[in-house]
Amino acid sequence: MDVVMAFCALALFLPLMLLIAGLVRFSDGGPVLFRHRRVGAGGRHFACLKFRSMCVDADARLRHVLETDPAARAEWDATHKLQNDPRITMVGRLLRKSSLDELPQLINVLRGDMSLVGPRPIVDAEVVRYGRHFAAYCAVRPGVTGLWQVARRHDTTYRRRVACDLLYRRARSIRLYFRILVLTVPSVIMARGAY
Repeated sequence: MDVVMAFCALALFLPLMLLIAGLVRFSDGGPVLFRHRRVGAGGRHFACLKFRSMCVDADARLRHVLETDPAARAEWDATHKLQNDPRITMVGRLLRKSSLDELPQLINVLRGDMSLVGPRPIVDAEVVRYGRHFAAYCAVRPGVTGLWQVARRHDTTYRRRVACDLLYRRARSIRLYFRILVLTVPSVIMARGAY
């Protein structure tokens, strides 16, 4: 089901994806896609694909901000995100607000790295936040969308995010899968909590 739906979605969104690729490429000449190492099912790592939304020197900018701004450091430590992130490009800000930066993850679904619905793919630094629940996270493939994204998105605590992932793992069913897919549409359109 994931593969068929991801293939259909790729065919549908291909013209839009080509347009976005051109905008990203010509905005600063950097690469179009960003491959981020994420933890997947079984604890295996995979390259999570996104349209690049950050400057090419993003890592250096993040280091500088975290070393010089205590408030940004505290926000990063609490959520692993920055609301006023200096690394994001102008095109990237639009892509993130609309969640269009995540369209290449459909390729991850075709590869079997991800599902359309599941827990949000995490990085190694986030494993500790799952604690004893990490095994439950690893029991399913991470999703392009999930319960956390449609429930509250970024305006929640990390603890609640983990709880949403665990709840999805326990209650997953075809009905919940399709319900989350349907709820993703208004969540993305309203850009609720996106940054």
